[in-house]
Amino acid sequence: MKVGFIGVGNMGGPMCRNIIAGGHSVVVCDKNPEAVERCTALGAQAGATPKEVAARVEVVMTSLPMPANLEEVALGPDGIAAGAAKGLVHIDLSTNSPSFVRKIGAAMEERGVPFLDAPVSGGVAGAEQGTIAIMVGGDAVLFERFRPVFDSFGKNVFHMGAVGAGSAAKLVNNMIAFCSMAAAAEGLMLGTAAGLDPEQLVEVVQASSGDSRGFRFLAEKALAGDWSPKFALDLGYKDIGLAGQMADELNVPLSVAPPTQNLMRVARSMGFGPDDITSMARVYEKLLGRTIKG
Repeated sequence: MKVGFIGVGNMGGPMCRNIIAGGHSVVVCDKNPEAVERCTALGAQAGATPKEVAARVEVVMTSLPMPANLEEVALGPDGIAAGAAKGLVHIDLSTNSPSFVRKIGAAMEERGVPFLDAPVSGGVAGAEQGTIAIMVGGDAVLFERFRPVFDSFGKNVFHMGAVGAGSAAKLVNNMIAFCSMAAAAEGLMLGTAAGLDPEQLVEVVQASSGDSRGFRFLAEKALAGDWSPKFALDLGYKDIGLAGQMADELNVPLSVAPPTQNLMRVARSMGFGPDDITSMARVYEKLLGRTIKG
């Protein structure tokens, strides 16, 4: 299948390279020449603009950091819709609000380009290993048509419903994960302040009812004192904000997510925004003048 891939950074790059490895013909586009080269070295071709990519492929996938990026790439003068070949389909892998992707999807449909939202979960490691989960919203027939592409870079692929349903599922997942990490940060600091050995405490929790993926991820980073970004706190802050926006639109009360968002807000005010999402633990470390790792 002829696939266009726009945005081959930390997440998009590994996903794109797995699509190439799956035997698909790929045209890539990114503002970073080195990111493009990592894909062309494996056999992909380079496109100068989203418009050019869209003219050369059957389906174009986008993996972009912010809603404004998607709007420009999809609908801008050099965007996908401007260069869309007949029959082109647009699949967005980014994390956005359901209402926003419905707006983008409707605008693309008006221009003759069917649209699926398909955010992913599993982090950079999952993207590299091809084990990420993919949550797809949109026409079921289109979903099945492009399932071979999804299967080339994801292990667990779910059709969630109409356009926007994939994004809703992703925001719920991320909100739960971030709240789990916030609880882990608080608990680990409390335990170490009580004199517990942090490594032993982590072993206890992992063998007990407090365990979760969020706990394990934060504990690993905290014990290593390694806050290099696998998933930036700034991006997580954007995602939990979108979850709150969705709750406002649906009149659903949230009681756990808002304090987690505020913890992330404090972390950003301390300069940790570009660092890993688990840097929310550093708020406690900085306030108390001690580290979780001891």
